[in-house]
Amino acid sequence: MIKIKKPEEIEILKEGGARHAFILRTLKDMVMPGISTQALEDKAREMILEGGDKGAFLNYTPRGAKRAFPAALCVSVNNEIVHGIPNENVRTLVDGDIVTIDLGLTHKGLITDSAVTVAVGEAGERERNLIAHTEEALARGIKEAQGGGFVGDISFAIGSFARSLGYGIPDSLAGHGVGYAVHEDPYVPNEGPAGKGERLVPGMVIAIEPMLTLGGDKIVLASDGYTYKTKDGSWAAHAEHTIVITEGEPIILTK
Repeated sequence: MIKIKKPEEIEILKEGGARHAFILRTLKDMVMPGISTQALEDKAREMILEGGDKGAFLNYTPRGAKRAFPAALCVSVNNEIVHGIPNENVRTLVDGDIVTIDLGLTHKGLITDSAVTVAVGEAGERERNLIAHTEEALARGIKEAQGGGFVGDISFAIGSFARSLGYGIPDSLAGHGVGYAVHEDPYVPNEGPAGKGERLVPGMVIAIEPMLTLGGDKIVLASDGYTYKTKDGSWAAHAEHTIVITEGEPIILTK
């Protein structure tokens, strides 16, 4: 069931989104060769605590999971697509890596979700293009997210752009509603026909999150029970914003 947010709740989400964006910008600026995934996690927890907020992912147990997620951040490196655990099997980033930092933030009881992929040092041209094109796919999806349209309009904008450039789109990984919970209806696929799916209604809050790969679409789940990787080992990028549907252009809460 899709839950429409009230005007006063959207104001809280705007406050939380601004805090969220500041934390992600700070973490993005920290990314360089030699930094560890643990250091990014520690800084995120410090900033969340300073703001009086909560990490929405920390101790969250999604449906079907065998244990709660043990971190405030998801940090996914190279062929890891999403849900990498930064404080288990801690990794030190090296020149040429790409890393996705994904944060869920609970502010006054309401949740925003956003992610960014960053090149570590001197990443290659293909990897830099992958990141830039994933961000462009996100922008195209957001542009179609207007009241009166359909979820499929977002999906088509993302998928047609990505496929035209030869990228893979990971199976089964998609955007979603957000606000009262980390994952709400509707499901927002990264590929599909325009004019299909749930109708977009003002007051809906959704996380749009294209994930693209340099290879195929198949994914595998790591032994940690959370980290999804590309089956063929190709590298992946992920970009995400939480938005509010309006009658016209959407409001990007986490910009």
